[in-house]
Amino acid sequence: MLRPGLDGRPERGRAAGRDRPLARWFVDKGKTGDNLKRPAFEKLQAAIFCGEVATVVVYKLDRLSRKLREGLDVLCDWCDKGLRVVSVTQQIDFNGTVGKMLAAVLLGIAEMEQENRKERQKDGIAEAKKAGKYQGRRRGTTKAKDGPAEAIKLRDKGNSVEQIAKSLGVSRNTVFVYLRTAANPPEASSPPGNNGKQGPAG
Repeated sequence: MLRPGLDGRPERGRAAGRDRPLARWFVDKGKTGDNLKRPAFEKLQAAIFCGEVATVVVYKLDRLSRKLREGLDVLCDWCDKGLRVVSVTQQIDFNGTVGKMLAAVLLGIAEMEQENRKERQKDGIAEAKKAGKYQGRRRGTTKAKDGPAEAIKLRDKGNSVEQIAKSLGVSRNTVFVYLRTAANPPEASSPPGNNGKQGPAG
């Protein structure tokens, strides 16, 4: 059984002398369900192709995908292969006709919420531009200088991405940017044309 979870370490079962993974965890840190091109998801797909998977357990179905068509294609493909697909928080087994119908509804809602979120963001930016308050920000920068450090502190205390976003007053995507920035801080750069060397005294 493979279950998306918190780390990449397999749980091993030793019942009846067995020493084989009972569960493996596939986590795409800093990624969302906007697309399926995610490293951990691709590893999961490879494991399924090799016949190493009996059950896939997800936290919520929208962690699989936030697009109706993509999510249903993946789910139906898994079910056709004989896999059991279960959502923990929603307590739904998506196998069978009823399960697929419920999956279609949940994935449709997830896609609608995602599109509404993008529309609200777009409208907010447009209004800010009209008021002359929006200047944008460079790719890879953060909204607050201490944002990455604060995000790390909250994460280390066991807070979820949603809780961190609420505490800092930012979006989930910004939290992901904070965490990536903290994990890979930009290197200090020298002034152009100086190459880090001090020129001769004048």
